[in-house]
Amino acid sequence: MSMFSIAANEWARLFLSSRGWLAICAFALIWIVFLAYVIAPAAQYMSSDDFGLIFAALFARFGANTLANWESNEMALYWIFALYLLPFFTMISAADQIASDKTRGTMRFLVLRTSRTQVFFGRFLGQYLIQLFIVLITLCSVFALIAIKAPDGLSIAISEAPIVVINLALVLLPYVALMALVSVLASTARQATAFAIIGWIVLWFLLGYVQGKFGPIPILNWVLPGSQLSSLVRLGHWDTLSLAPIPLLHTVVLLTLGWIAIRRCDL
Repeated sequence: MSMFSIAANEWARLFLSSRGWLAICAFALIWIVFLAYVIAPAAQYMSSDDFGLIFAALFARFGANTLANWESNEMALYWIFALYLLPFFTMISAADQIASDKTRGTMRFLVLRTSRTQVFFGRFLGQYLIQLFIVLITLCSVFALIAIKAPDGLSIAISEAPIVVINLALVLLPYVALMALVSVLASTARQATAFAIIGWIVLWFLLGYVQGKFGPIPILNWVLPGSQLSSLVRLGHWDTLSLAPIPLLHTVVLLTLGWIAIRRCDL
């Protein structure tokens, strides 16, 4: 069994199971509500005269002053919300790459037909492609909203879409890699998510303690996955790609640790 066949099986587990469709429907309902009652009203408000006084001040707390530089209000809002919401969703949806198969013992039968390396990277690839699919689907829903509310702005939104897609593809990479690592260490998907969240928080406090005790150490600002988000949201358009090496490096490190862990763990 090749790595690409294993990746395809991840799609089958999502779209050919009742549990997968339940997750899809739940996410779809949440996203539709979010789109209709958060993004749509906020985009309309951005066009009003009060935007500069209230709305911009609110988003300035997140360092998102550059939202005003986007030509499409809907794309600007999708950009900032997706940056912070989709990684969290990824930590939940991509948590069961290895854990449940290892617990049930099915991983032992799987590695009789292929290697642990192919299983690990195949599951990672499959989950990553699923996350990209979610990005595209949510982006298409924003296009639909624009087509209904302001059809004249659809071409502008489409022209800005590649910036958003490429950056989100880079942002989500280390999160899928992180879940691949913790899924090897955990016994269940829920436990993997807990490991990831608790580990991220503990490391965040530890890095803050080190920075406070020994003074600013610039390299420590980039250790955590997602550490570039606050800087990324301040950049505009293709300047955002200047931070691309950070998630790529995180991904390489996390996948290396996960590969070492799966080769040494007891299946």
